[in-house]
Amino acid sequence: MANDRLVAELAPPIPEDPEARSKRLTGAAYWATLILTLFALVIVVNQVFNLGAIRIISTGYYYLVIGIFGFIGFLAYPATKVQKDRVRWFDWILGVVLLAISIGLALNSQTIIDRGWEQGAPVPLAIIAGIFIALVLEALRRTGEIILFLFCLVFAAYPLYAAYMPGFLWGVDLDLRRTVSMHALGNESIIGIPTQVVADTLIGFLVFGVVLAKTGGGEFFMNFASAMMGTTRGGPAKVAVVSSGFFGMLSGSPTSNVLTTGTLTIPTMKKTGYPAVYAGAVEACASTGGALMPPVMGTAAFIMANFLNVPYSEVVVAAFLPAILFYMALLFQTDLYAARNGLRGMARADVPPLLPTMKQGWYYLVAIVGLTLLLLTYRIEAEAPFYIALFLLLVAVLRRKATGFDFRAFLDLLVDVGQSVAQIICLIAGIGLIVGAMSATGVANSFSRELVQYAGGNIPLMLLFGAITSFILGMGMTASACYIFLAIVLAPALIQAGLDPMASHLYIFYWGIVSFITPPVALAAIAAASIAKADAMAVGFKSIRIGCLLLLLPVLFVLEPALILKGELPAIVQACITAIIAIVLLAASFEGYLYRVGRLPMWGRLVIGIGGLLLLIPEPITDFIGIGLGAAGALAVWLANGRRFVA
Repeated sequence: MANDRLVAELAPPIPEDPEARSKRLTGAAYWATLILTLFALVIVVNQVFNLGAIRIISTGYYYLVIGIFGFIGFLAYPATKVQKDRVRWFDWILGVVLLAISIGLALNSQTIIDRGWEQGAPVPLAIIAGIFIALVLEALRRTGEIILFLFCLVFAAYPLYAAYMPGFLWGVDLDLRRTVSMHALGNESIIGIPTQVVADTLIGFLVFGVVLAKTGGGEFFMNFASAMMGTTRGGPAKVAVVSSGFFGMLSGSPTSNVLTTGTLTIPTMKKTGYPAVYAGAVEACASTGGALMPPVMGTAAFIMANFLNVPYSEVVVAAFLPAILFYMALLFQTDLYAARNGLRGMARADVPPLLPTMKQGWYYLVAIVGLTLLLLTYRIEAEAPFYIALFLLLVAVLRRKATGFDFRAFLDLLVDVGQSVAQIICLIAGIGLIVGAMSATGVANSFSRELVQYAGGNIPLMLLFGAITSFILGMGMTASACYIFLAIVLAPALIQAGLDPMASHLYIFYWGIVSFITPPVALAAIAAASIAKADAMAVGFKSIRIGCLLLLLPVLFVLEPALILKGELPAIVQACITAIIAIVLLAASFEGYLYRVGRLPMWGRLVIGIGGLLLLIPEPITDFIGIGLGAAGALAVWLANGRRFVA
């Protein structure tokens, strides 16, 4: 007990939810955010649905989006932690200046194009462009980590010193006036692909995510998962996996997912016998996997579709099977752990009945199915989330006596939408500076070319380099920033080496996500540890073990594209079957228990684990050897256990 109290005292404080409303948005800041959000949504809906009520060219639209939501970003996010609870006078000034410059650039966007000012604007306009870049970087600093800010700052200035860099880092140099003109007035930097994807497509999904959460979607998915699996063996852990998967696939934020669902699932897991470290690791892994689960996978997935020049629906289809396999691995491990340690499920009295739960929240399931159908069948990526968000709002209003969704709740929802979009826009506009610098200097192409040459066509070496680079960048950057950088410099090299383009981009995406559960950063694991009152590093290392498939899957689907549903149907079916068998064997090896066989001694765990690993290698001979080892190990343990079948 004394040790438990000591660990609880040493556990990190519960971090703030990155998606929770800022405490600064009160009073005048609240109403300013509300008005700005309403104005912005009118512009966005007009542009997305091509209504023609407000006529503006696309570059002007992007400037307005940055200006409006950048203003909200200055109100919602403080310059320093000391001023985090109230908006200061300079926050208003910075927001107004950014909005004024953005409106000016939007109104003159056609002139900028016609006169080619992105190649070198007149001095007064270049000064304004420099101020615009500085404000974008400050907005990025407020909403992101300091490492990301420094990374973007260094790359924003790259054209100034590219000609002095050695080897493949050498690039075309630009003077200061051309550099700021390219960044602020060109369409490949601040208003480049990342901003275009967010403004054209992602804002609708952010609106949908906020509407879903604020109308009770998170609570429904928790109750739904509890009703389905709460009373089963180790039920609370399975509820954590399923509910975090549901909520995560719609929010795309691992840390926010932990802080939302983990406050309920982690204490329940501990109450039924799961150790604090194990409970925190399960929640961290389940929440991290949500960022990989279609139909909504976060910012990077939408940018990926743009880089690949494919409909977003193709990314959804490719990502579906690996995500399912990952969650199957979590379910098998939690179930086998419960079986080995004799853990029971929740009491039936503590579990909501399934039919009444579905009756109360059936429309959330309809929303998910409807969104998926609109994406896959009708392929209206930009419009689909607005339709579904409107559907959820109408249901919430019609059922306002049950949901408590009144006019004040609607206003609060709009403010939350404004902050949610502002955070993404402030990050993405700053990250666009990386894209612009790499494009203007030509370093991206030379880097990929030299990487292929240095690796000598050695695919395992390139994959190892990509994994290490993704992991390191992921420790200090957002998943979208990490993905964008590597999609420019690394993905082309992997594709040139003969790998599938979709698999190559997903490989980078997955490895950028891994840092959420791997020390030393492990943001999701730290958040889970704070709730579980456990040691953060212990939760992080346990997360690596429980979520190890997250490390293996990218390698597997790069080498075997059938796992991302590419290829002939027989090959896809075979890949699925062998992957599922491998997952069961590896879960049994990790947890020391196998279905119908019972507890596994160390030698049995080793043999069965090796069999599972061999099954993951996409070769027929290794599949046969893996199945043989797994079967032989299970048979030997069964005989050693006295030939008794167990549950």
